[in-house]
Amino acid sequence: MSGERRTLLLTGASRGIGHATVRRFSESDWRIITSSRDEVPPECGRDQNWTHHVTADLADPSSIDGFLARVATLLDGAPLHALVNNAGYSPKSPLRERLGCLNSDLDAWHEVFQLNFFAPLMLARGLAGALSHGKGTIVNVTSIAGHLVHPFAGAAYSTSKAALSSLTRELAAEFAQLGVRVNAVAPGEIETQMLSPETEVLIPRIPLNRLGTPMDVASTIFYLCSEASSYVTGTEIFVTGGQHLY
Repeated sequence: MSGERRTLLLTGASRGIGHATVRRFSESDWRIITSSRDEVPPECGRDQNWTHHVTADLADPSSIDGFLARVATLLDGAPLHALVNNAGYSPKSPLRERLGCLNSDLDAWHEVFQLNFFAPLMLARGLAGALSHGKGTIVNVTSIAGHLVHPFAGAAYSTSKAALSSLTRELAAEFAQLGVRVNAVAPGEIETQMLSPETEVLIPRIPLNRLGTPMDVASTIFYLCSEASSYVTGTEIFVTGGQHLY
């Protein structure tokens, strides 16, 4: 690492994996800019490294340009060293049953793909210059559900994450010319508010025999944004305790 203080932009910061990722980067003295649909809850305990939070609904395509303009103002010509596309949405039915291809609303599919797929693409394009200036990295948070039919994650969520995995490879090939690495992490069953109450029945199918923690994912994201992974691009790391093997 050079002596330059490094800057992270992370979406979906208010809880779970996003919150843990902020803490991990702050421990290494990164400057942190975050975004979420809501204000950051008080329990997140923002510190002096977490300099700005931008409230924005990235599921609304019309909000992206304004969000990028706000980020550009905050950067003020300085480089961006890491973009973590963590924000995601998985619609649930009133009875919380799995929403498949036949029993889900098409409007919900559009909203899911906008936040889970198009927003990462639009942010990568809009921030390409700042990332190139910082010889930075992009990390997309995908999912084990993008690689198999999951018993709880719905079809719209799963296919959007599969598309994000493919986008990671495409971006890695193009952004390498800009000096920017692009990778992904695919979490499995992580103890967050997004987790279904029934998830514990899956533990016997996880070789490490436990649910993951948000910090398990955050530590992997940090690795992909550090010099330790300087020759790694176009890669998706499964943070699943081995669940993806079956």
